Amino acid sequence: MSNAKDLKSQVVNEITEKLQKSAAAIVVDYRGLKVEQVTELRKRCREQGVEYKVYKNTLVRMAAKNANMEELVSELVGPNAIVFGYDDPVAPAKIAGEFAKDNKALELKFGIVEGTFYNEDKIKELSTVPSKEVLIAKLLGSLKAPVSNFAYLVKAIAEKKEAEGQ
Repeated sequence: MSNAKDLKSQVVNEITEKLQKSAAAIVVDYRGLKVEQVTELRKRCREQGVEYKVYKNTLVRMAAKNANMEELVSELVGPNAIVFGYDDPVAPAKIAGEFAKDNKALELKFGIVEGTFYNEDKIKELSTVPSKEVLIAKLLGSLKAPVSNFAYLVKAIAEKKEAEGQ
């Protein structure tokens, strides 16, 4: 009997650690997904450095209390899986959201992103945010545009003056 308690305690400690070190933990309802679909989701998660795990709700509730994430406790009902993201806080929501578009059985429920509780609507909104690389590229493009336009203008004026001089 104590061996079962020890195993459960280890799992609770594992979940607590993952919740504390993750930038985002998104809870999804996976009911209705076939094994092949879950395997595909896990593969997509691994490729992006994100982790997809299924735990018992009671163990997640204990871990959430340990990690001071009380918001999760009352929301955990039904079969759930958690998508943990450690580096990019948007990646778990993005991966799950993109997968849910193709597989209607997957449902985004709620999550904790950088210590803030997000309901279903906020998670869906977060899943549509472009990746960090895309946002940086857009920012750099916006910063570069005025300088490029000025350079083209100066070049055009110089060419015009040169053409007039000949």
